Amino acid sequence: MTPARKMRLRLAAQNGLFVILVVALTALLVVIAQRHSMQWDLTSSGRNTLSAASIDVLRKLEGPVVVTAYATPQDPRLGELRKHIRDFLARYQRAKPDIELRFIDPREQPKAAARAGVQVNGELVIAYGERSERLTALSELDFTNVLIRLSRSEQRLVMSLDGHGERSLVGSANHDLGDFGKQLATKGIEVSTLNLSIAPEVPANTAVLVIASPQVALLPAEIDKLLRYVERGGNLLWLIDQEPLQGLDELAENIGLVLSPGVVVDPDAIERGGRPVMSVAAPGAYSGHPIMHNMRVNTLFPFARAVTASPVEGWSAVPLIEVAQRGWIETDDLNGRIVFDRARDIAGPVQIAVALERMREEKVQRIVVVGSGHFLANMYLGNGGNLDLGINIVNWLAGDERLIAIQPRSAPDVTLTLSKTWLLSLVIAFLIALPVALLSAGAWIWWRRRRA
Repeated sequence: MTPARKMRLRLAAQNGLFVILVVALTALLVVIAQRHSMQWDLTSSGRNTLSAASIDVLRKLEGPVVVTAYATPQDPRLGELRKHIRDFLARYQRAKPDIELRFIDPREQPKAAARAGVQVNGELVIAYGERSERLTALSELDFTNVLIRLSRSEQRLVMSLDGHGERSLVGSANHDLGDFGKQLATKGIEVSTLNLSIAPEVPANTAVLVIASPQVALLPAEIDKLLRYVERGGNLLWLIDQEPLQGLDELAENIGLVLSPGVVVDPDAIERGGRPVMSVAAPGAYSGHPIMHNMRVNTLFPFARAVTASPVEGWSAVPLIEVAQRGWIETDDLNGRIVFDRARDIAGPVQIAVALERMREEKVQRIVVVGSGHFLANMYLGNGGNLDLGINIVNWLAGDERLIAIQPRSAPDVTLTLSKTWLLSLVIAFLIALPVALLSAGAWIWWRRRRA
């Protein structure tokens, strides 16, 4: 065999071995890709990735979730509708593999769609345990809220005291708590008001009673009903502003509440562009209480007052929040120049919230007192983590600690809104200037070549 022939055979063997190795490597990569998947969300806001709150909710769900999508394969407006639904739920299935997705074509099975009460193409029916809910919008906020509602073992009723000028959970005024009440409703919590001058007692099925800054004094009979509610082991969220307690002094005494007069002044708020009476609590000022466990954002407490507790027998108290590390409790008029007076004012930090707990008739009774009703008011609810803190407080009071988490947010606005000036500039640049430039360049090149 000639050396040239040997060389050709050797090269052919090497090339053949190379091809075999490439094919084997490709097959290996295919097998790995089928068994293991990795994704990267390159959007600045991470809108294609589940939030930590949604993942936390999924981890706390025990048992499978069945999602039935009543959707046609194609939709005139949304295109490949089933693909959109499948891609949306894939994010949840990666975190919880036992989420099952089923498709039913409402055109082919109209009776099944009618039995389910489906009215919109693409509507989802989410079932968990023996409960189910319908969903028409594909958003993380809405879907996760459905899971939260389904995960509650029973309906929770939160009632707010009414009839004395209190902040109302169903009110729309700036000082009311109506927006907070709407958020509670999305979490599967029923919200109502309670007028004790009419009601014989606080209803026995009340999970949490909210007292939010009454403006006029309660009647003695109403106070007795409140005291009996607490004595029976009722849970209470008490929001206290600068106004007098309006006859609730005995309630404060019974739970060992200590209130200091004056408004908290926080110089750090001025550096943040706010007023000195807008106290800001940073994550470092939160206690290790379960309510504050997942809080990683600032919260705002306008016109706060100091709240501490010296628990009476049976009660245990845990401070929740401290503010005004460099501030103080201002006892003078706020209309004048606000300065620290060593003789009259109390230096910070200032505790403005406390959680109390005791065993009552083999059941845990819980009370949270916050020295600012403003922080859950419609005007301030959207600031920082105020909503998250409010939801966490109610979940803890209602005994749903496993649902305490930073609430999932709606997806940020991904549309681009341009002014008329910008639109005109884009039209001139791309529809006029750029074509003219390309035509001019082409004409110049043609002229140069013609001369050459």
